[in-house]
Amino acid sequence: MLFFARLAFFSPKPAAAPQEGVSVLVCAWNERENLEELLPLLDDQDYPLFEVILLDDRSDDGSEEYIKAHISQWKHVKYIRINERFDHITPKKYALTVGMKQARYPVALMTDADCRPQSDQWISAMVAAMGAEKDIVLGFSPYYRFPGLLNWFIRCETFYTAVQYLSFSLAGFTYMGVGRNIGYRREVFFANKGFYRHNRIYGGDDDIFMNEVATARNTSICVDERAFAYSYPKTSWHDWYRQKTRHLSVSQFYRTRNKVLLALLSGAHVMIWTLALAVLGLGILFRDWHILSMLGGIWGGRWLIQLLLLARINNKLGRTLGWYSILPMDFALYLYYIVFGWINFTKRKPRTTWN
Repeated sequence: MLFFARLAFFSPKPAAAPQEGVSVLVCAWNERENLEELLPLLDDQDYPLFEVILLDDRSDDGSEEYIKAHISQWKHVKYIRINERFDHITPKKYALTVGMKQARYPVALMTDADCRPQSDQWISAMVAAMGAEKDIVLGFSPYYRFPGLLNWFIRCETFYTAVQYLSFSLAGFTYMGVGRNIGYRREVFFANKGFYRHNRIYGGDDDIFMNEVATARNTSICVDERAFAYSYPKTSWHDWYRQKTRHLSVSQFYRTRNKVLLALLSGAHVMIWTLALAVLGLGILFRDWHILSMLGGIWGGRWLIQLLLLARINNKLGRTLGWYSILPMDFALYLYYIVFGWINFTKRKPRTTWN
């Protein structure tokens, strides 16, 4: 809770109007429909000096034809077609590396083809949050709201993940960002040899790289709602499961310190719920109302503090959840930690795809 309090009461310092040139990198693989929506939004950003570099990795869905037919309509879009694949590096990391080398400006912002910036101030707000003294800025990328249990849980898990990585970053323990909305200076990328240490690992272009380069001094966060990058969530449990196992598979490459902190956080979450349910069950079984009243007092106090903190953070993060979702979210995450903890412990390394 102490970590989360930092984010709940975080107030960014006023920043001067950003001046640095920005290169926006977008990797795409068979994303024509998304690019038709995203590229005009990026091209219309209200920022004095920027470019948009679209890195098309061997798409065969008509993306190339669409871009070439419309690129003259956009002032800031630059198109790079990638036709090769190499064994020594995964396709997305190769595409990002090409983009970094081709970029004209010192600051690089990354987003995905299925994302949509909340406003035309996305670039401006992210760069302002970075400021002149920081090298990295971590943004927030919530998912669009749709009906259904899967969508609700995806939004809950995304919100709680953001609470963790933004809070930990404020405490000086940055361990990840999200590739859908993150930025850093290109000199940081090249000074650390890019993705060289994890070229062959699918994923990790955001979190493993942050584990390597982020420090307490060089990283900032952006919770300006104008800089949110919304994304379309998975619509089937199978697709979400594949995505989640890929994301979780890279956590083994985190710094030991970060792995310990995250394990303690999730472990405490599971322990508290397990003990509470056990005591509740015993109290009901033996009709011991004294135990139940003690449990209610302790549990109620914990919930009140957590509810107030997370509700305040939820307001900062665009109210992506209803306040009434916070308590059931905590129980859903308890089940999630148990299920995926067991899966990660027992299953073989998953086969993963480009995206």
